[in-house]
Amino acid sequence: MSTLSEQDFRLKSVEALEQARRALTPLADEAGFEIELQNGVMNLEFEEPAQKFVVSPNAPVRQIWVSAMSKSYKLAWSPDAGAFVFEHETLPKLLERLTRAYLKV
Repeated sequence: MSTLSEQDFRLKSVEALEQARRALTPLADEAGFEIELQNGVMNLEFEEPAQKFVVSPNAPVRQIWVSAMSKSYKLAWSPDAGAFVFEHETLPKLLERLTRAYLKV
């Protein structure tokens, strides 16, 4: 894992959140949950049963943190993958897997 400058981290994290939002939009439309991206934080909000996943950049440690289903995932930048990853899983893939597990779809 490589250490990014703060500016690089901010640019890459904004890009990663936008990429994740785009990747999850078809599933959100199909399953009926909301994706809110504002002020650099992304929330996935589910109505039935009520739940919220929070995806937020953590600049001091240069990670993107995901809080979902009472668990925390810390994704670090992987130059090899060109993405933020958690155990070889990119942010969009992790969020899709967690969302499908939560919704049981």
